[in-house]
Amino acid sequence: MHGDLTAEESERYSRQIRIPEVGAEGQLKLKRASVLLIGTGALGSPAAMYLAAAGVGRIGLVDDDVVDVSNLQRQILHGESWRGRPKLESAVARLHEINPLVKIDCYPQRFTPENALEIARSYDVIIDGSDNFPTRFLTNDAAFFLKIPLIYGAIHRFDGQFAVFAPHLGGPCYRCLLPEMPPPGSVPSCQEAGVLGVLPGVIGSLQALEALKILLEIGGVPSEKLTLFHGLRGEFRRISLRRDPACRLCGERPEITSIKNQETLAIGACSATLCPMETITTQTLREKLAVGAEGLLIDVREPDEYAVANIPEARLIPLATLPDHLDELPRDCDLWIHCKSGGRSGRAVQFLLENGFTRVVNVEGGMDAWLKESPCQ
Repeated sequence: MHGDLTAEESERYSRQIRIPEVGAEGQLKLKRASVLLIGTGALGSPAAMYLAAAGVGRIGLVDDDVVDVSNLQRQILHGESWRGRPKLESAVARLHEINPLVKIDCYPQRFTPENALEIARSYDVIIDGSDNFPTRFLTNDAAFFLKIPLIYGAIHRFDGQFAVFAPHLGGPCYRCLLPEMPPPGSVPSCQEAGVLGVLPGVIGSLQALEALKILLEIGGVPSEKLTLFHGLRGEFRRISLRRDPACRLCGERPEITSIKNQETLAIGACSATLCPMETITTQTLREKLAVGAEGLLIDVREPDEYAVANIPEARLIPLATLPDHLDELPRDCDLWIHCKSGGRSGRAVQFLLENGFTRVVNVEGGMDAWLKESPCQ
């Protein structure tokens, strides 16, 4: 036994305790430490698993999603038997299988400006595993106001990046890297662009590594570096980051004084309560197309998705290219917008509404629902 470590803990973490920079004292630091993970998806999966295995005493998980078959290619916390069930239930089962000594706090909800500070304030480190810009801005802002180190990560096809943001320790914040929200559709999500399944394993593991270094107070924390990983070339490179004196959050004359601001309030902006939008079922759409109702059906998926399955009457305009086609779209008839399942089409509808279109309709369930209702061939 090592001090306050039990016999089981001493044996479980023995290979880690043997590292001089860790030792029994470091293992006790991990036992008493806490990490909050925003999301249990592609990045959150490896990060959570390695943090649990390392013996971080308390791990918080924020996620309101359920396990889908399309998750299983990269979200290694979850398995086939958990399809259709909450990700948090799957995550807890898997993490306790890895290490039953770890305490896991579950928050089966979205991370929003209304709950962010209350959820995050009791943790030592925050790991951002989100997949959208509003949540990244919110996670950054909450970490800034609570003075908690934030470990950011992002992935895209074969490439990934991560950084540690800790303005309270003298470094920059996420807004120094990205001052403003990118225009809708300008940056494709993983759902739209794809991602090689192993890539989040690389970036998520590195996020976990930085968290452990911070908790153990060892090594150099790259708080002024953005690390880029190029998967096809197998190369890492770092670029320097500096605090932006004009940053609206951590700069010399900050304009943002609350986590409720223009960027963070965009979370769920297309929900029924915050931004009502007209919807149509695929069955009603099928009926309208059958009688030649006036309107234009727009498919905002990617060309490779369209090639696999499509509605013949649809015009393909990938979401990322939608801003380039505004002048071509009619304003005097209905625009029915669909994607794979309704998420991208919802963002497209919001973007069109913001640009003066009034007759825009989101197709509920998208191509998935359309194919389920199609008669057997």
